[in-house]
Amino acid sequence: MPETVQIRLDGKVLECPVIVSTENEKAIDISKLRSTTGYITLDPGFGNTGSCQSAITYLDGDKGILRYRGIPIEQLAEQSTFVETCYLLIYGRLPNSKELDAFSTAFNEHSMIHEDMKNFFNMYPSSTHPMAGLSAMVCSMSAYYPELIKEDPTEEEINRIAVQLLSKVRTICAFSYKKSIGDPLVDPRHDLRYVPNFLNMMFSSPTKPYKIINEVVRALEVLLILHADHEQNCSTSTVRLVGSSHANLYASISAGICALWGPLHGGANQAVIEMLEMIQKDGGNVAKYIAKAKDKNDPFRLMGFGHRVYKNFDPRAKIIKQCADDLLKKLGIRDPLLDLAKRMEEVALKDEYFISRKLYPNVDFYSGIIYRAIGIPLNMFPVMFAIGRMPGWIAHWKEMIEDPATKIGRPFQIYTGPTKHDYVPIEQRS
Repeated sequence: MPETVQIRLDGKVLECPVIVSTENEKAIDISKLRSTTGYITLDPGFGNTGSCQSAITYLDGDKGILRYRGIPIEQLAEQSTFVETCYLLIYGRLPNSKELDAFSTAFNEHSMIHEDMKNFFNMYPSSTHPMAGLSAMVCSMSAYYPELIKEDPTEEEINRIAVQLLSKVRTICAFSYKKSIGDPLVDPRHDLRYVPNFLNMMFSSPTKPYKIINEVVRALEVLLILHADHEQNCSTSTVRLVGSSHANLYASISAGICALWGPLHGGANQAVIEMLEMIQKDGGNVAKYIAKAKDKNDPFRLMGFGHRVYKNFDPRAKIIKQCADDLLKKLGIRDPLLDLAKRMEEVALKDEYFISRKLYPNVDFYSGIIYRAIGIPLNMFPVMFAIGRMPGWIAHWKEMIEDPATKIGRPFQIYTGPTKHDYVPIEQRS
């Protein structure tokens, strides 16, 4: 007999089924609460609310566990590639060599954007933030590939859209960067794989071809893998909410990009670098800023520490910290911000204030160091996050669209405004 929970309200009794996940997480199904009792739940920020059932990513914030389709993130970061991880997230399993080769080849076939879309880059001012351009361009793809935006796409059509988006998004991002610095656009090359191709489009010029460095490629691969999915975060939830109206994948992901843009989400690694630069300019006094972070009356915030979900160490932070160390050593770079970040982490992890609140470095604390070493500018940091998160967004949209139990998202609210009162004509208003 399935376990249930009884809710008694105003003389009414509701039997709520207990849902148990494959990892033994438990949830109370309250989907009939309003229709049975007239009550709703209030949960600001949805911190205690499950909006769906999903087979894509498992996250245990208390134990610091993150797995894609059951595979630990540590193993994927060490052994997988970003393209293989994309396949895993979208199709639910690792590909065999033939499938992976076909998947990789398809990226090169779809890497160019429509020639007319290049005109958009000329219409935007050079000061346009790359995230604004990215969101607009992804949504605009629906105008250039209208055959793929019907309400009930076939599995083959969904697969085509997925490959197109994953491939073209790196081209759009690289073109946005080139436009922002006034450089000529560099077209994708068919002889390069996913990450080297992106780096070449970003950094090559007519006078100086970009030299592919294996250590740089691998570091960026790891970052993209670590950002590929993270369960029901703000941007992924946005993609699912927009997609629940049967909006096409382009529109849904464009909305997700806008959600990711915020400094509390995809812009957090940029905020970490800006914080470290500010502390460095102020003399690098770590103790001073640790004290400011602990002072509730001080507006200073220690960026890159703590996480909404993780109440233990973010497993991605451990991987990125080591990756940053390895990359800078191999490139012979001494970044004072990395030294400053390590000192801040060392002090904070010994301080009872941070220990008691379980405020540990998160994925954003060291990722910006790697981007700096590669040569990626600050305003491109959230764009890099968007490239990495693309397969997760696609996987969640695909999972939702293919689930016949999906309903359009429509939260309720607790109204706190005025009670009913009559309209007053303007001549009678004081």
